Amino acid sequence: MLYWQQLIYLPEKVFFSEVEAIITNIQLNMGYLNYMTSVTGKNDFDVVVVGGGPAGMMAAGRAAQLGAGVVLLEKNDSLGKKLLITGKGRCNFTHYEFDRTEIAEKFGTKGRFLYSALGRFGVTEVLNFFQSRGLKWKVERGNRVFPEQGDARNVLKILIEYLNEGKVKMYYNSKVIDINKPNNHTEQFKIILPEQYILADRLIICTGGKSYPQNGSTGDGYGWVKKFGHKIVQPSPALNPVKTLERWVQELQGLTLKNVSLKLYQGGKKQDERFGEMLFTHFGISGPIVMDMSKHIGQQLKKGNTKLWLDLKPALDFKKLDERIQRDFSEFRGRMFKNSLKELLPGSLIEVMIRLSGIDSEKKVDHISKQERNRLVHLFKELELTPTQLLGYQWSVVTCGGVTLKEINPDTMGSKILNNLYFAGEILDLDGPSGGYNLQECWSTGYLAGERAAKRSNLS
Repeated sequence: MLYWQQLIYLPEKVFFSEVEAIITNIQLNMGYLNYMTSVTGKNDFDVVVVGGGPAGMMAAGRAAQLGAGVVLLEKNDSLGKKLLITGKGRCNFTHYEFDRTEIAEKFGTKGRFLYSALGRFGVTEVLNFFQSRGLKWKVERGNRVFPEQGDARNVLKILIEYLNEGKVKMYYNSKVIDINKPNNHTEQFKIILPEQYILADRLIICTGGKSYPQNGSTGDGYGWVKKFGHKIVQPSPALNPVKTLERWVQELQGLTLKNVSLKLYQGGKKQDERFGEMLFTHFGISGPIVMDMSKHIGQQLKKGNTKLWLDLKPALDFKKLDERIQRDFSEFRGRMFKNSLKELLPGSLIEVMIRLSGIDSEKKVDHISKQERNRLVHLFKELELTPTQLLGYQWSVVTCGGVTLKEINPDTMGSKILNNLYFAGEILDLDGPSGGYNLQECWSTGYLAGERAAKRSNLS
C-alpha cells in the first residue's frame, strides 16, 4: 500500500504512536551524542539552525562539516518526525532524474530558483551522500527512489550520524519564542527560548510550512520572517486529498484506478490534466494524480464553479471506445447489461456505473439503443466529480506558499534584506509534485545554505 493510501486508512492515534516508538528506538540506537533536552553551557555559536527536519539537518551537518560551530534547535522531542512518516516510513527521498532542468521544471515557473542549489547538491550528490554512508537504494515505478532495505529510519540515522560527525549541538524541546536580529548593540542574532537564549553570527531558518501540524509544522517561521522584513506568499495546502460532493464515491472506498486521466475545469475551461493512479476514499478522492493536482483544485475552488472529469479509458477516443463496447455487447449477446462490463471495469465500479448510466441493469445488451450506448461512452470518458474542498493541512504533504523567492539569493540561500540570514526547505515559496521532488529540494537548499553560512562564519 502506498503512502497516500496509508494516510487515509491508518487510524491517526495508532499511526502517530507508531511513529513515536520508531523515534524512541532510533534515539536509543544512535545514542544522540550531542543531544540535550534543554540548552545548557555554551550559548554562543557561529551558526544556529532552527528546525530539525530534512533541510535543517542537512544545513547543520554541512555547516559543521566545514568547521563552523553549529547548534540545531528543534521544538519537538526528536528530529525528523515528518521525515519518518513519509510512506509510513518508507521514505521516497529523491527522484531518479539527473537533469537539473527537468527537476526544476517540476516546481513550475519558480523552479529556476533551484538551478544553483541543484547544481551544487543535486540528485547525484544526494544518492552518493547516502550510499557512501551505507544506504543502498532502489528505483521504483515513476523513478521514485527508496532505501533498498529498511525505511526512513535508515535515512534519519545517517543524518544524525552526519550531525554527530560535525559535533553539532542538538537541542530538543526547544521552542523558539522570538528572534532578535543584529542591531547597533550586537552583531549577532539572539534566539530566545523559554528559559535561555542563544547568540549566533548566522541564522538558517528551516521551520517548514504548515503541513502535518501534528508533527510540529505550524508556520512558526513566518512570523520571524515578516519581522525581518521579508514577504510571505499566502500559504495553502498542497499534495492534499480532495473532498467531493457525490455520495456514490463512498461506495468505492479503497478502489485504486491505474492509468486513468483526471481533468480540472473551472468556468467551463480546462485548467489542468493528470494521468496516472487515483484512489477513491470515504470522503472523496486521493492518490498521486489527485494529490499533484490538489493545489490547482484549491485555487480554482476559490473562483467558483469547479468540476473534475475522470476519463476511465484515456487510451481510447470516443469512437474507439464505442467500437470496443459494441464488440463486448456482441460477445455478451443475449445477456443482461449488468453482466457485460466485467472486461471494462473493476467489479466494485460496475454497479455504480450502471446506476449513473440510467440503463436498466437487467436489460439485454442486444436491446440497448445507440443513444444509451453513447451515454455510457460519455460516462466512461467524462465521469463527473464535484470537488468541495481540500482535506486541509493535517493531511497535506507539503505547503504551497512561503518566503517569497524574490528576496532570497538563489546562489547562497541568503536573504537579500538582512545579512547572515538564510533559508532552506519548505519555508520557501516552492512546492513540487509527489515522487521525491520536495525532499530533493530540502537536501539541495539545506546543503547550500549550510555551506554558505559556514563560509561566511569562517571569513568573520
